Amino acid sequence: MIVCTETVFTLHTTHTSYQLAVAPNGMVLHTYYGTRLPENVPSLADARMPHSDPGCWPDLLPQELSGCGTADNRTPAVIPEYADGTEAAAFVFDRAEVHIGKPQLPDLPMFRDGKGVETLSVFLKDACGLAVELRYSVYEAEDFITRTAVYTNTSSEELTLNKAASLTLDFAPDALELITLNGTWAAERTPERAALRCGIQSVGSMRGIPGHAHNPAVALCHADTTETTGDAWGFAFVYSGNYLIEAERADAGERLVMGIHPYHFHWTLAPGESFTAPEAAMVYSDKGLGEMSRRFHGAIRTRLLPPRWQDMTAPRPVLINSWEACYFDFDEKKLLELAAASKKADIDLFVLDDGWFKGRNDTSSSLGDWAADKAKLPDDLPGLCKKINLLGLEMGLWVEPEAISPDSDLYRTHPDWAFTIPGREPLEIRQQYTLDFSRPEVVDGIWQQLDEILRSCPLKYLKWDMNRSLAHVYNAKLPAKQQGEVYHRYVMGVYELQRRLTEKYPGLLLENCAGGGARFDCGMLYYSPQIWCSDNTDARSRLVVQYGTSLFYPGCVMGAHFSTVPNHCTGHISTVEARMAAALTGTFGFELDLTKYSEEELAELRPYVAWYRQHGALLRGGDLHRLVDPEPNGLGAAWMITAKDGSEAAVFAVGDALTGSHGVASANSRPRLMLEGLDPAAQYTDEDANTYSGVQLLTTGLELPGGWGQTPAKIWYLKKV
Repeated sequence: MIVCTETVFTLHTTHTSYQLAVAPNGMVLHTYYGTRLPENVPSLADARMPHSDPGCWPDLLPQELSGCGTADNRTPAVIPEYADGTEAAAFVFDRAEVHIGKPQLPDLPMFRDGKGVETLSVFLKDACGLAVELRYSVYEAEDFITRTAVYTNTSSEELTLNKAASLTLDFAPDALELITLNGTWAAERTPERAALRCGIQSVGSMRGIPGHAHNPAVALCHADTTETTGDAWGFAFVYSGNYLIEAERADAGERLVMGIHPYHFHWTLAPGESFTAPEAAMVYSDKGLGEMSRRFHGAIRTRLLPPRWQDMTAPRPVLINSWEACYFDFDEKKLLELAAASKKADIDLFVLDDGWFKGRNDTSSSLGDWAADKAKLPDDLPGLCKKINLLGLEMGLWVEPEAISPDSDLYRTHPDWAFTIPGREPLEIRQQYTLDFSRPEVVDGIWQQLDEILRSCPLKYLKWDMNRSLAHVYNAKLPAKQQGEVYHRYVMGVYELQRRLTEKYPGLLLENCAGGGARFDCGMLYYSPQIWCSDNTDARSRLVVQYGTSLFYPGCVMGAHFSTVPNHCTGHISTVEARMAAALTGTFGFELDLTKYSEEELAELRPYVAWYRQHGALLRGGDLHRLVDPEPNGLGAAWMITAKDGSEAAVFAVGDALTGSHGVASANSRPRLMLEGLDPAAQYTDEDANTYSGVQLLTTGLELPGGWGQTPAKIWYLKKV
């Protein structure tokens, strides 16, 4: 709900409020974001003003949109360069409008419109000719708000945007901590939490994709904020390219700025032209990080994912991917043997990974030539698909559409389609180049190949991979002054191709991947309901990766597979139940050679597949409660997923969570696991017919059984009597 007066604008969700107000000098100030206010509360601006002087220093004011060069010396949200070379902007209020629903962003992903959405547009202007529409969409029931900015040149000459952020938020002076998700390949999204120090702390990417190092989502909180108590503000960027998130501590308070990275971003606007920044989403919780996460999870599930995949009660296929089973070494006979073994494990979908296209036997060739290798697949993809279907499985396929190998027919025909800077040798990484998706003809060329594949056989799943950072970014078809647009135009090209795929083939399950988890963001989730979480499938490592990911993203979008031991990435050995615990709370699938499994070992897997099918709606759509956080070494964690009405729950404990902090459970005094999200007045039973009271589970918990060996685990299912 949006409540407006002439100068005060208050955005209400079910449990939160966000307020902005027009100051006497025309500046729009941020006055509040926190627990829901009374509906007719007056402006809180006086509490945010350092004193009553309307001409006080701009860098002491909590501005809703910060410019540059006009005495606000904090990190700005926007840097315009006017035709005369000046870089200065001071924005004042022009007007405001409220609309039912939400305008579509041009060619950009966003949280979707629908019932219960209202949008506030606040129009600002700078005296030299840059107008900005700040657009806030309020999702009252889901308890979150999105913001974007539309920048328009109202002058009579060209201007250039050198920075055009989506979100600025100024906090009153406070001792805030910043939580970021950091890592590297095979160890993505490890949470790091530290107090904001004076100055600017930032995370971002100049790789052309978000990358493994940082994720485009952060949280701010107080030092005493825990999983269940305290204030937490969460922010996620709906974008899949270069980004910058800055948190600055200054004498007037803390500032958060989120948007496209200014590196190599220069967007020229002719008179009358506009640039729409990507969307940012924000959530506030006064019940700790857990509630912040659950609000993000609900918003992503119901308002961001493709509509077909928003129904969490609809089954998702249990799949097996051929990569760790075969790598590049396979032929049709081997694939069919793997598929037959997979059917014995009651798997639904067989995914053929890298190596299926012509001449592809290692990483050195063939990317861009999306046609089957007849030496491996004599009956082509349609023939293999038909044989897989006759075994009782659906079929999926891996592609890497943004890449091209120097040794490929496509490169020999169109060397100009790859990114290269005139006068420099093309830069090979992983024996490949990146296609210039900022050019529509390149997107069209790859679309024609993918469309031909999808028309030729009834594929149900497509895994879209992207395995290198962008470099030598240059578009030979654009003039020099527009080269700063290429990174963003590239991302728009990726979105355009994914839009075509999902609109023409709405039943296709698209899973995004980028060398594992290098493009795990809300922009991708607009097109695909799941993203490969990490190339590291080790259960111990996944405890940390999936815990960090869960701060913002729900389990139903995390690609997670049961794999072999010793693990191919780490060499770790974990029990079947530990590996299942990690995989079951993601999208659930398999990544191993089941032809090496005996009949007894295959039979051991089937109950877990059946358990996932039986409880899949709960696992995908329930509320996550993180009970025991994994330590950085990934040796133990506990978590649970509850139905929103407390009628059922699945509980998972792995490793040290079973044995206590010293790794040894006493026979006389085993540790207990306190649960959350249940009805204290109810009775619950588990699958062994044990009965517990809700208050008992919430206050004294479940007794942990302890265990021997590498990474033991325990899974419970609880049902209200």
